[in-house]
Amino acid sequence: MSRHWLSLLAGAAILATAAAGAAAQEIKIGLTGTFTGPNASNGIPYRNASEIFPKTMGGVPVEWIVLDDGGDATNAMRNARRFVDVDKVDAIVGSTSTPTAMTLFDIANETGTPQFAMSPVAIPQDKQPFVYNLVQPVPLMLSAVIDDMKADGVKTMAFIGYADGWGDLNWNVLGPMAKEAGIEIVAHERYNRTDPSVTAQALKIVAADPDAVYIGAATTPAVLPHVTLKDMGYEGQIYQTHGTVAQAFINAGGKAVEGARMPTGPMVVAADLPADNPIKGVSEEFIQQYQARWGDGPVPPFAGYAWDAMRLLDAAAEVALQKAKPGTPEFRTALRDAIDSGIEVVGTNAIYRYGPDDHYGVDERARVLVEVRDGAFRLLQ
Repeated sequence: MSRHWLSLLAGAAILATAAAGAAAQEIKIGLTGTFTGPNASNGIPYRNASEIFPKTMGGVPVEWIVLDDGGDATNAMRNARRFVDVDKVDAIVGSTSTPTAMTLFDIANETGTPQFAMSPVAIPQDKQPFVYNLVQPVPLMLSAVIDDMKADGVKTMAFIGYADGWGDLNWNVLGPMAKEAGIEIVAHERYNRTDPSVTAQALKIVAADPDAVYIGAATTPAVLPHVTLKDMGYEGQIYQTHGTVAQAFINAGGKAVEGARMPTGPMVVAADLPADNPIKGVSEEFIQQYQARWGDGPVPPFAGYAWDAMRLLDAAAEVALQKAKPGTPEFRTALRDAIDSGIEVVGTNAIYRYGPDDHYGVDERARVLVEVRDGAFRLLQ
C-alpha cells in the first residue's frame, strides 16, 4: 500500500478517534412535555425555551431530545423509556403536568436517571433518590393564598379542581391549611380537564355562598369554572393556582377573569422586583432572549422553569464531568450527587438549593401574589 494511502488511513483513524472522543463527551437530556391537547398552552413555552438553550452544558456539547406526550401518561412513559433505553440520556426533564410527571418516577429511579418534574409533585420517600420537583411546591404557593384570605377576613371558602393528580395535590394541601387558618370549606367539587360544562358544580358552590373560591386547575381549562361562577353572579374573590399564569388564561377568560388572584414565580413581575434581587437580572436576561426568538409580549413563567432546569443541570454537569463521562451510570449518579450537594443556582423563578433531604429546593423567595388587572398579571400590592 502506498504511503499516500497509509497517510489517508492514518488521518481517517485520527478523525474517527477524535469524533468518538467528542461523542463520549456529549451530554444528552430528554425533555417530554404537553405540547398538544387541552394543556398545550402550559407545555408549549417549555418547548419554546428549549430552542434557545445554549449549545453546551458544563462546558461540553449538549443534545436536547424534545418529545411531545400530549398530556397522556402512557405517552410520557413511552418517551421516557426511549430516552433511557435508546438515547441513553443523562437526565430527564418533564413532564409538564402533574399526572404525567409522576408516572416517570419509577423509570427515573429504576435507571438511576435524575428527573426534574416540571409541574408540582409530591415525591414519595421511596421515589426521592433521583426525582426533583422544580416548579414551586403547592404548600409554598397555597400558603400565600391562605395568608391573603386571612388578611381579607375570609371565613368560608369553596374548592373546585381537577379530578386528577393536580386536583388531588391542591385539595390535600388546602384542607389542613384552611383548617389551621380557621377558614371553613363549605363546598368541594371536581371536574375533568376536558369537561364542556361545570354548571352543576358551580350551582352547588353558589348555593353554599362562600367568601372565596379556590380553583385547583391550570391554564385554559381553569377558565371554565371561573367564568361559570361569574355568569351565575358570584361576587366573592376567586383564586387560581400558579398553573394558570399564562397569557392564554387571560385571553380565554377575558373580562370574566379580571381580579383573579394567584401565586406565581418572580419572573412574571421581574420589572417590579428591587434592583438588588438576584432573580431580577436572570429573569430580565432570559425574557430578552425569549422575546428575541418568539416576539414581544408576556413571557410565561413555564418558559422560565425550563430555563431554570437548564441552569441547574449546567451547574451540576460542571461538577459531574470531573468524576465521570456522559452516557454512563457513573455520570448520572455524579450528576445527582452534584444537585444534592447544596449548589445554589439563581433562576428566573427561584433561588434553588437542593440537598439529599430536600428535593423541592425553594423557599419564600420563589413566590409572589399577582392579580389579573387590565388584561395582564400585576403584582398584588
